[in-house]
Amino acid sequence: MAGTVSAGGIPSALANDGSKITLTGSGTFRSNPGNPQEVTGGGTWATFAPGGAPAGSGKYRVTRFVSFTVAPGTPPVPIDNIGIFANNRGGLLVVKIAYSDGSAGLLTVSCHLVGTPDSVFEGITATKGFVDYWNREAPPAPPGNANRTTFHVLG
Repeated sequence: MAGTVSAGGIPSALANDGSKITLTGSGTFRSNPGNPQEVTGGGTWATFAPGGAPAGSGKYRVTRFVSFTVAPGTPPVPIDNIGIFANNRGGLLVVKIAYSDGSAGLLTVSCHLVGTPDSVFEGITATKGFVDYWNREAPPAPPGNANRTTFHVLG
């Protein structure tokens, strides 16, 4: 439904040669500076060669919290099926992840809301082994369900 925040999007990012990684998933984390950070999460991954042919797939899990910083902004839609609308935030999250094929990497999740500075992108970037999928794919026009992110910050 247009105007609704729901789980289940499909974010992707591109490597320097045009190859692509697509991730799905969710998780939780505790951003508590100066203390050990609790983190959960994971989902599925798929990689694609520069021409679009499937190159690999499997599952990933989040293994370590690296950082999270809240960014200013307000949600652009009125209905939130994930959590409490008032807890929706923009920001930048970095976590370490382990892929089911034995490789490891970093996942960066960035959320740009209405009023968030334009220096903050919407979507994800990821590394997998020695490949850096550094170029995020832009979200499609609504009601498209790809490359959109959100955080729900709890007190």
